[in-house]
Amino acid sequence: MPELPEVETSKRGITPHIINQPVCDVILRHTKLRWPIPQDLLTHIQNEKVISLERRAKYILINFSTGTLLIHLGMSGNLRICPLNSAPQKHDHADFIFTHCLLRFTDPRRFGAILWLGRHPESSSLLNKLGPEPLDDKFNSRYLYTLAKGRKIPVKQFIMDQKVVTGVGNIYATEALFMVGINPTRSAGNISLKRYQLLVEAIKEILTQAIKQGGTTLKDFVGSDGKPGYFQQTLHVYGKAGEECPNCETALKTVKLAARTTVYCPQCQK
Repeated sequence: MPELPEVETSKRGITPHIINQPVCDVILRHTKLRWPIPQDLLTHIQNEKVISLERRAKYILINFSTGTLLIHLGMSGNLRICPLNSAPQKHDHADFIFTHCLLRFTDPRRFGAILWLGRHPESSSLLNKLGPEPLDDKFNSRYLYTLAKGRKIPVKQFIMDQKVVTGVGNIYATEALFMVGINPTRSAGNISLKRYQLLVEAIKEILTQAIKQGGTTLKDFVGSDGKPGYFQQTLHVYGKAGEECPNCETALKTVKLAARTTVYCPQCQK
């Protein structure tokens, strides 16, 4: 599914085309996504200009003077800028019509979302319990070490908890733990401050590089220009169970953590 770098890539891609532009119309073809699209959505944003765009965790927030529109890409969704009057395809569920282009929401699995949050988005149940962004200064080794004290859950599950830190999904958690040699099954409370410092640095580095490369292409994801991301070409362990570790040539193993497949090197990661 699209993770933080893919969502950030999408947000950056659509921003130049719709910022300061008014919404002329909204076409809804399928309103039953993860949650129903509000039937009165157009009344909130018609003729209203896009003031700004943000990303919070894996949500794209489009801000108007009247409130905030939240878009979630779900398991297979994407946003694309298309010419006006572009013919819709099977899974194109919503179009936001602007003066010179349209913003198209596509989602084959229909597990994404388009919601109106109104004037106080921070109070939404989707946003009000989220932890700090992984690329912010608030996400640091002291914060992570303090929060982990006494926690027996696996460290990979810990850093994927959206209340701990937002947007560190399965791909990037797997890669970061491999980079610093931490076994993903190790208890979160049994890791030193020094190792958390290395882990925080790795998470920030990997996410930054993934954003620069347009994210990771897995199954349905493409960026706002319809092109895939290229970070997958630099993955070291994710999706490579049974292959040789790139560091020591030991066969990479796999384990299930919180229903997520995790690949790691039993020799390099302790």
